[in-house]
Amino acid sequence: MSDDGKARKPQRDLVTPRFWLGCDAWAWLRLMLQGRFQFDNGYRHMVGVLTPVSIGHSVFKILQNLIYGQAIKNTRLREDPIFIIGHWRTGTTLLHEFMILDPQHNFPTTHQCMDPNHFLLTGSIMKRWFKWMIGDIRPMDQMAVSWDRPQEDEFALCMMGQPSPYLQIAFPNNEEIDPEAYDLTNLTPRQRTHWKAALLNFLKTISLRDSRRLVLKSPAHSCRIPTLLEMFPKAKFVHIVRNPYDVFPSTMHLWTTISRQHGFQTPCNPGLKERVFKRFIHLYKRLDETKSLIPSGQYHELRYEELIASPIEQMRKIYDTLSLDGFENLVPRLKTYLQQNASYSTNQYKLHPEDAHDIGVHWKEVIDRYGYSQQGIARHKAG
Repeated sequence: MSDDGKARKPQRDLVTPRFWLGCDAWAWLRLMLQGRFQFDNGYRHMVGVLTPVSIGHSVFKILQNLIYGQAIKNTRLREDPIFIIGHWRTGTTLLHEFMILDPQHNFPTTHQCMDPNHFLLTGSIMKRWFKWMIGDIRPMDQMAVSWDRPQEDEFALCMMGQPSPYLQIAFPNNEEIDPEAYDLTNLTPRQRTHWKAALLNFLKTISLRDSRRLVLKSPAHSCRIPTLLEMFPKAKFVHIVRNPYDVFPSTMHLWTTISRQHGFQTPCNPGLKERVFKRFIHLYKRLDETKSLIPSGQYHELRYEELIASPIEQMRKIYDTLSLDGFENLVPRLKTYLQQNASYSTNQYKLHPEDAHDIGVHWKEVIDRYGYSQQGIARHKAG
């Protein structure tokens, strides 16, 4: 929907870039099947664009496996990853940006996540010739983007045909797609095995040429702690939380903006508000049930507001809790980053009184747990 409540007309040009341009043939077929082929009229031409592109990705995937497959298989992660978790729009991206300033850390790039099937083989060509495919800023929050900046590994799983709730972006007007992929417990044993193999193969492919410790960021991983610990027993987790009265409107804006830009339907987003309320509750319930599985010294929790107010001190606490070395190498880089981005400001949203009331009712447990009650009331009265 546009700001005036009217549905926008779809963009009809053949070259409008979408996440899904990185799908291999299986991933593209699975995406269409999950969406029940319900393309709006103005987007059906994308089937003709993406189908041959996906076949091309599959061909290059085979070639990469022939050339690098054994080397990838033999690659071992030097250290288990650091996972940044938390609900969407809680500051996970900012924290990820801070963590990867440390020169001892590696991370999945936007190019690797959007083209996970053959980036070793074609990376330099793709980044050189297809730079036009991404803009300079993210549409939902104006943060900088480029092929070499950090990205969520969840997108790589999508492009490789794995179950993911992000497939909903393509068909925003449909019923919820792949809800079982949030915590993986309701996947079939075969699906779960394939999901784990796909993630591990992706991380090993990244590490083949850069063995530094990986720092990964995906809100959906907040629900997957048991599986991630099975795969990486020494993984470390950093959970960031933010005022729910800020998270709600920002999350609504995220999904409406991203589905408008990367979907195959003119989004009217039926039931979006209910899904946002539901998934928030599910994420924190699942996190609360499973974070006790994380061994001592491998989990740290912080508030977004504290990170913004005192970034160096909060990063020091993360390094101390997780026993990470090299904080002294991070500090000068973090100071430079903060100076360069001093003019950046987050989006401001006017919260509707009805939404403020619903947030206070549906998310009360989380609001109280993290001490946001009075902030929320004050913000509601101010709006």
